[in-house]
Amino acid sequence: MDKAHLTVKNLVMYYKTLKGEVKAVDDVSFSLLRGETVAVIGESGCGKSSLAKSIIRLLPRNVSTYRGVILFNDLNLMELDEESFTRDIRWVKITYIPQAALNSLNPVIKIGDQMVEPLILRKKLDKREALEKAAKTLKTVGISENFIHRYPFELSGGMRQRVIIAMSLLTEPELMILDEPTSSLDVLTQANIMNLLKSIRRSLKLSMILITHDVSLSSELADKVAVMYAGQIVEFNDANAFYHDPKHPYSQKLMESVPTLRKNKKLDFIPGAPPSLLNPPKGCRFAERCPYAFEKCDRDPPLVYLNGNFYVKCWLYVRE
Repeated sequence: MDKAHLTVKNLVMYYKTLKGEVKAVDDVSFSLLRGETVAVIGESGCGKSSLAKSIIRLLPRNVSTYRGVILFNDLNLMELDEESFTRDIRWVKITYIPQAALNSLNPVIKIGDQMVEPLILRKKLDKREALEKAAKTLKTVGISENFIHRYPFELSGGMRQRVIIAMSLLTEPELMILDEPTSSLDVLTQANIMNLLKSIRRSLKLSMILITHDVSLSSELADKVAVMYAGQIVEFNDANAFYHDPKHPYSQKLMESVPTLRKNKKLDFIPGAPPSLLNPPKGCRFAERCPYAFEKCDRDPPLVYLNGNFYVKCWLYVRE
């Protein structure tokens, strides 16, 4: 069996607010092999972005609980001090592209000058060497090397997103975390960005975590799918198996709500609203919206393993 590139076990991240403690990431587990992509999907506000930030340790100042195991190349990142994590992991081996990152480029500073900073600080290159590296990396994402002399306002949204992706590749990472990388782009540009991500994953043998609420978009890149609901992963499955036969009732409803070109397919919807992460139910968090809920759902469901490390968190699959 291939060794996992990243393994997350029982990861918990809560933070305090004036209204109480938000259980943003609550006992989450999943893994991926080198070169694989895991798509983390779910409704807005379910904890997807909090999960991404927990992995790369970009925690809110009001974090109250942060525990679990994050194994990266067999190294437990949770045991690293902040100095070691910053020096060796964050923005080096693991990069993170947050939501709407294309808007973070400074409009009055040239692209090249913005790209060289991590190379000068992290790789200790001089500015000339850093600009050469930046230009070559732009070429990797399909942008002319001359664009290092352009300003961000001279580029389209899709081109700026390519620049952001190029910046995340400068330190030659092993794992890239992308949070809604196409959310502010038109459909054609979304397709181009997804094709670019496929290409660089294949050529650079990158592992990826794709955070998205767009189920159809996730199918373009995913090898595995983690379905998140109310701070927990309720299904972790092989992508092909998931898209053809989702197991968890929430996953099924999610897939039934995706538009297709089939005329005879009726779009479904999920009634009700997700529970608050301030005070989630003690039992199954989907029970109030689930068409199959029964007495046992008042208790927290266990992880029921389907095949290998894949699982579903649902009482329907528990055999007495």
